[in-house]
Amino acid sequence: MASSLVYGQDSYLYIGTYTRKTSEGIYVYQFNASTGDLKLINIAKDIVNPSFLAISTDQRFLFSLDGNKVDSVNAFAIDKSTRHLTLLNSQSLGGGFGGCYLEADQTGRWLIVGNYGSGSITVLPIHPNGMLGPVSQTIQHEGKSIDPERQQKPFVHSINIAPNNRDVFVPDLGTDKIMSYTLDHKAGQLLSAPVPFTTVTPGSGPRHFTFHPHGEFAYVINEMSATITAFTYQEGTLQSFQTIKNLPDDYTGHKWAADIHISPDGKFLYGSNRAHESLGIYKINAETGSLTRVGHQHVHGKTPRNFAIDPTGNFLLVANQDSDNIVVFKRNHVTGALTFTGNEITISQPVCLKFIL
Repeated sequence: MASSLVYGQDSYLYIGTYTRKTSEGIYVYQFNASTGDLKLINIAKDIVNPSFLAISTDQRFLFSLDGNKVDSVNAFAIDKSTRHLTLLNSQSLGGGFGGCYLEADQTGRWLIVGNYGSGSITVLPIHPNGMLGPVSQTIQHEGKSIDPERQQKPFVHSINIAPNNRDVFVPDLGTDKIMSYTLDHKAGQLLSAPVPFTTVTPGSGPRHFTFHPHGEFAYVINEMSATITAFTYQEGTLQSFQTIKNLPDDYTGHKWAADIHISPDGKFLYGSNRAHESLGIYKINAETGSLTRVGHQHVHGKTPRNFAIDPTGNFLLVANQDSDNIVVFKRNHVTGALTFTGNEITISQPVCLKFIL
């Protein structure tokens, strides 16, 4: 497998979906980084709602959520020559349900799952052959926040392991907190961090989270307020220094932000808005980490639940859940602007995009 990516080298896109309508499972596409073209090469079928995906650091294994209640997880082997998936095994989340996010640690020994429905975190061991062992730890979040309809209990929304493979940050939409843990990667246990949580503005609903490639900053997108909060990140702690709208100033419709990613060069940040059907585009100050809005790009679809930037940074792909399409945009490295390429594919209810080389 290539250790570095050159312009035009192909990568592979794994697409997680809900199988509530016509989706057949996890879709595997070959992606041309020169043209932005997508070519279907395989579908891992007979899986129920493999909505979110995680790929091991060595790119040998893929893990997906599973089940009508999203209360289990699957492990797959990735064929190095064809990129096809072979199901290895499945495991129950041990009482956790409504899983919405999962991430494998850098040692490849532990899978951490965030359960939106049960408001909990589940840890499962990954064996050397990629198979998952039974649940080894469950952490139940407690508390609520100010919205009586959406924040009456915890709603864990993402798992974010820092580059040091030790600090783990878990945004909880229901409590308006980003919970902090320390991963003991030898024992596979999450321990409460010295600073156990960081709060956001009440009613914000923190959702997805990303680290800046240079390691000094981190950002969370807040679903309910449709804002992005910027933090300095150091020694396992977060200190907020900016919150900026992810919607146009004159927008008065429903606020429903979703996903957040930074370009590989660390110069631009993008955040998706469902309902407004757009991506907010921001320039990142290299010294301070502060965000300056560049503009918004319509996503040519409905409900941009998830999006991804390809490994070259040349293209950005948006998964529009409720219009059943994935749209390819060319990305300007200098301005951060996005241009619709005309390339798109039809897949029922796409909700997660993951690239590998």
